Amino acid sequence: MSHTHHPARRGFVFTSLLLVLAVVAVLAGLALAATVAVIYPQLPPLDELTDYRPRQPLQVLSRDGVELAQFGSERREYLPITQIPTRMQDILLAVEDSRFREHGGIDAKGIARALLANLAGKREGASTITQQVARNFYLSSRRTMERKLKEAALALKIEQQLTKDQILELYMNQIYLGQRAYGFGAAARVYFGKPLSACSVAEMAMLAGLPKNPSFANPVTNLQRAVTRQHVVLGRLRDTGTITDTEYEAAKAEKLAVRAPGQVEVHAEFVAEMARKAVFDRLGDQAYTTGVKVYTSLVAPEQQAAWVSLRRGLIEHERKQPWRGPEDQEDLPEDADDAAIAALLKDVKDDEELRAAIVLSAGPREVVARLANGDTVKVVAEGLRQAQPGLSPKATEALRLQRGSVVRVIAQPKGAWAITQWPEAQGALVAMDPDNGRVRALVGGFDFSRQPFNHATQAWRQPGSSFKPLLYSAALEHGVMPATLVNDAPLTIGDWSPQNSDGAFDGPLTLRRALAKSKNLVSVRLLQHVGIGDARAWAGRFGLDPDKQPDNLTLALGAGSVTPLQMASAYSVLANGGFKVTPRVIEIGRAHV
Repeated sequence: MSHTHHPARRGFVFTSLLLVLAVVAVLAGLALAATVAVIYPQLPPLDELTDYRPRQPLQVLSRDGVELAQFGSERREYLPITQIPTRMQDILLAVEDSRFREHGGIDAKGIARALLANLAGKREGASTITQQVARNFYLSSRRTMERKLKEAALALKIEQQLTKDQILELYMNQIYLGQRAYGFGAAARVYFGKPLSACSVAEMAMLAGLPKNPSFANPVTNLQRAVTRQHVVLGRLRDTGTITDTEYEAAKAEKLAVRAPGQVEVHAEFVAEMARKAVFDRLGDQAYTTGVKVYTSLVAPEQQAAWVSLRRGLIEHERKQPWRGPEDQEDLPEDADDAAIAALLKDVKDDEELRAAIVLSAGPREVVARLANGDTVKVVAEGLRQAQPGLSPKATEALRLQRGSVVRVIAQPKGAWAITQWPEAQGALVAMDPDNGRVRALVGGFDFSRQPFNHATQAWRQPGSSFKPLLYSAALEHGVMPATLVNDAPLTIGDWSPQNSDGAFDGPLTLRRALAKSKNLVSVRLLQHVGIGDARAWAGRFGLDPDKQPDNLTLALGAGSVTPLQMASAYSVLANGGFKVTPRVIEIGRAHV
């Protein structure tokens, strides 16, 4: 005997189910109301919300307002609701709480929708943004009935005392979005290196997809997963009419440029550390939580140009040095897949220019290597020059380049690559305005993360012949004229016979000619005329430390100790007509310290 399923009967069953759900919802609502009535008087005051003071990091900025660094456990950029783009607000609400402007803290329709979804086997939450604010500020994340009831009661109380804009402002500044970023302003900086107001629809959609699970869909740690989540968000935005079909297609097609961890717009790590220490010395641990902003004297484009210039100079110097061998040697089986190869470079510090790579194959005419980002590069011809000793059949074990060798490669013009090595030499660069002492650019070394020692301010080195203009100015003060003749002839003082760098003696020279030719023997004779004590004191008037200058005639050859910052200050005196200036890195007038 066959059974038939009549449409009328199926409709009756569905209607009955809806009635049951409606009754359950009403009973649940009554129970919730009764429970809230009991809990409500026990709720804490909302001072933390009405007087919102988020933990804000120490921010270091250039004179022209470019962020150089943040210090603190939380990355945060507090934005009042009026400074949060309306488009970002609309996108977030469409994804997280589409009825935010209508409900009173608890969304009954949302609860019913979530209940139906859960009955259908789909896990769906029904927390409103107001409930999330209550949870983030006052409650734990444990999924217990007590917490949910308190969350609901707090949401109702919050809605009574704060406006919708105030609630949304709290949420958008407090929510954790991965990479230590709290709030959408900080997240835009961390992931895209730009203010929230400059983000595209595609970028805003990716940010809006983070609150659900910032670890799972983090674009830094898993870009593909983040893009998948972004596409879900874009679909939701199109379905709700938040964006048009044209905007939807354009956003899906947009290739996002996500910042690598630690990537910054302007490299000023050494100056940022100077500013951090100055603030910490005054405020202690409060420096990292109270939102102090320190403006430095740096000019962002000049600082970045200085960083690039110093590094390129050191890299070019290193490329003329002997090959020291690969940084490491890994066991790389022939059948290793991409994941295994990537894992071997996971702990090797990559660099913007000196890219970390692992050799896949090596021969006298070609080396194939895999970069940390997964790209494969070929090195041929001139690019192999420095590493040739490691490609010889007679290469020692320490120098040999072979499969599994970890090396550094650098991009060359026209898509070529070259093998090189991490510089052993260090350097520093200081650019200072001679009229007021403002330091416009300062680079203290090749890589702050590897060696935080600041060679611009801490490295005491011999100035050598760069000291001679200071000595010659002392001679002018002691009656010597630019046209005065001084004998460039051999000189022996005790056991010391100083020589000229060119090995030649030119006889009588005018003072100006001797300085132009940097003649050591003339400098020694000038120091004898000025007097060692007077010359050391004169150096102090240029900003050098007299106690670090030798109390003998080697002072004439720059045998004392100075820092690059001191020498920049000393030469400023020559440039500005004789006025001593004190180097200034922190703009005290604009900072909170």
